[in-house]
Amino acid sequence: MPFAPLLMTAAACAAVHAAGVLVARPVWRYAEVLSIGLLLVHAVRSGRPVPRWAVPAALAVLLVDAVRTMPAEPDGEGHEWKVLRPGSGIDVPSGFEFGVSVSWASSAAAALLLVVWRAGGWRRRPVAAASAAAALVVGYAVVRVVDIWLAVRSERWWYVSDVGDVSTGVTLSVLPPLALALTALALAAVLAGHGRRLAAIGAALLAVVALPHLDASIGALSLPLSAGDRTALFTWHVITPTLSMPQPVAALTAAVELVALLVLVAGLTGSPRAVRAVPAGRS
Repeated sequence: MPFAPLLMTAAACAAVHAAGVLVARPVWRYAEVLSIGLLLVHAVRSGRPVPRWAVPAALAVLLVDAVRTMPAEPDGEGHEWKVLRPGSGIDVPSGFEFGVSVSWASSAAAALLLVVWRAGGWRRRPVAAASAAAALVVGYAVVRVVDIWLAVRSERWWYVSDVGDVSTGVTLSVLPPLALALTALALAAVLAGHGRRLAAIGAALLAVVALPHLDASIGALSLPLSAGDRTALFTWHVITPTLSMPQPVAALTAAVELVALLVLVAGLTGSPRAVRAVPAGRS
């Protein structure tokens, strides 16, 4: 690949960023911005695919979000604990707002690419695979919402808020990550239909990233651990944090997201794999 050094450097910056998230102290606060910036330069220089503006435009959205969320300089403060007491109220919009903040850029980038590539890219097998994956993601969200609703009903003494407020807050919190997952899976199906298998894998990885975002959005509601914790598969404590590595799940999420972007860009700017012609009336 002509611009492989740019991609390798972007991958190295992604690893530095993930390492900083893992230890909750940025190794180099500009690492994520530089990683996405290098992908943007690579996309512009490659001149592929047509239309040439699509991939750079999607990366520009992600770059804006990376700059917006760039970590501050370490201040040397220690770890803080948050104690939940009986009677703590639930801030209904907080989960939704958190979900939007972590998902909007990837959702917008995936939606833009989906609009550009959707024509003629729907093939039966990729669509079937994407539909099955979408059913699993939606099913997981439904299980989480129902389980939390049942737990809250049985432990009303924890809450000042009405049970309905908690259910509404949890339902709203899963919507932005669900939008990201479904959009990314649709994009993966379209790209696979166009013969962009590597790019389709990158899009599918973005859908995987939506799962920890979903649990993190629910966690932003500050529910007690007993509320719905039985069905949580991607929360912060799934991999036991330590004082030296306090954010393993967040670090893994950041790493997968940046790898997804790297694979997506590499797949879109490379040569597409030949797609066997499909007779008229079949897809």
